Amino acid sequence: MGDTVEVTIPVDADADADADADAAQALKSPARRAAAGRYLSGLLKGGRARDLLAEAIGEAKEEAHTRGLTDGDIDAELEAWRVERKT
Repeated sequence: MGDTVEVTIPVDADADADADADAAQALKSPARRAAAGRYLSGLLKGGRARDLLAEAIGEAKEEAHTRGLTDGDIDAELEAWRVERKT
């Protein structure tokens, strides 16, 4: 992997937050941390993560259109979700 730098990524170790606790447990292993680092490096190289996100959003929007939703419907749902998250 060549030169590496250590990066701290906080994950919740609380047993009530199952997915985060699983991540914390899995990343205790140096081999798994190294593998996760290689994966993240590849994902972030050249904007690939942004491309994957844009692709996922495009697919979701296409599926919504197929089910009869308009761009206005999608925008309204996103706005309602944003408002809900703030409360």
